[in-house]
Amino acid sequence: MNAPASPEPLQAPQEAQPARLRVVAPAKINLYLGVHDQTDERGYHRVDSVMATTTLADYVTIEPAGQLAVYTVPAADFPMEHNTAYRAAEALGGAVGRTPAFTITIEKHIPLRAGLGGPSADAAAVLYGLCRAWGIDPHDERVDRIARGIGADVPFFLYGPLAYCDGAGDRFNEGFEPFAGMPLVLVKPLQAGVTAVEAYRRFDEQPPALPPLEPLLAALRVHDAAAVPTRIANNLAPAACAIAPEIADVVAWLQAQDGVLAAQVTGSGACSFALCASYEVAERLAQQASCEHGWWSSAATMENSGVSFQTC
Repeated sequence: MNAPASPEPLQAPQEAQPARLRVVAPAKINLYLGVHDQTDERGYHRVDSVMATTTLADYVTIEPAGQLAVYTVPAADFPMEHNTAYRAAEALGGAVGRTPAFTITIEKHIPLRAGLGGPSADAAAVLYGLCRAWGIDPHDERVDRIARGIGADVPFFLYGPLAYCDGAGDRFNEGFEPFAGMPLVLVKPLQAGVTAVEAYRRFDEQPPALPPLEPLLAALRVHDAAAVPTRIANNLAPAACAIAPEIADVVAWLQAQDGVLAAQVTGSGACSFALCASYEVAERLAQQASCEHGWWSSAATMENSGVSFQTC
């Protein structure tokens, strides 16, 4: 296992703590998702997941305040206490004996129920920001434990930008040199949405076979970009397509387009992605998907980091 060593927790001097932090919370795609039919003692499926961050991102601003408050732009239609960012701040405060007195504003760009990891990225961004504010190593065991308790993808965003996670998909196993700048397009049927709970329930009805994982890992270890498109896979995709059949229409359309190297559903859907021969291809497909089909779409590239600070 090649997880990075965890240094001693940082002890930042009080005067070095910034008054305002802005954290980039990137969306992810699954280059590989292999769900096993076995479950662990928690009832979670064993999952192998290879994820990469993208330039599509939410932006999380953290500012000192009298008490904890979380806002989203546009506004969410559920209580802020249910937001993963709120839960992350409360959990970290409880774990380290600090009061999370901050106003947290999340500028949303990543669509929900899309398999792009938006809520998990937001939670990771809050953990990352509060670790900076409180002088804590973001790879501290307490932080990792909190991250895993909030969502399976949260630990990945703290390590990013390209990693293999196992366990329930929540345990960092191996990191790789990122393919920063590799062009891709993200496409989602406008009204379709799939929750992980729905997808796993459908998966359990008739679990598909596991796709081979080692060929992709072998390509990533030698940074073989040309081999990656031939080795992406997702055995949760059939469940997503059964719940929202228009997802299959998107994948089929992407696969038929010139300049597409490979296309697949990301996570539990409802978004799909295509690796493209150039960024111009990605932009063209994003425009066609939106204008000709009415789908949500975004041209992007793979990123070179997980959650990260942006200069305010």
